[in-house]
Amino acid sequence: MTGIRLSEAAARRVRAIAERQGRPQARLRLAVDGGGCAGFQYRFALDDGPQDGDFETSTDGVTLVVDEVSLPFVTGATVDFVESLGGASFQVVNPNAASSCGCGTSFSV
Repeated sequence: MTGIRLSEAAARRVRAIAERQGRPQARLRLAVDGGGCAGFQYRFALDDGPQDGDFETSTDGVTLVVDEVSLPFVTGATVDFVESLGGASFQVVNPNAASSCGCGTSFSV
């Protein structure tokens, strides 16, 4: 059990985007790449299907997919969708991050 989860707000947003793009399945892929202001950065994309070694979890019929290399960096995290006066974005609440950057997508461990 990894404990990673997709919030209901994020699931609603992924479903809306997938429907708008005519995708039959609502799947969000979360990956961690090297780079960004703090050393690592989150990357989000709609996904068409699992690959070998992927971890999947679902919320309200929407699937969150994480590759096996990224999974240790986000174990225990929650992927949320937040709307504010400054804009709207997917955000990762990650207990593994030692620090994060003001951009909201970059972190260090």
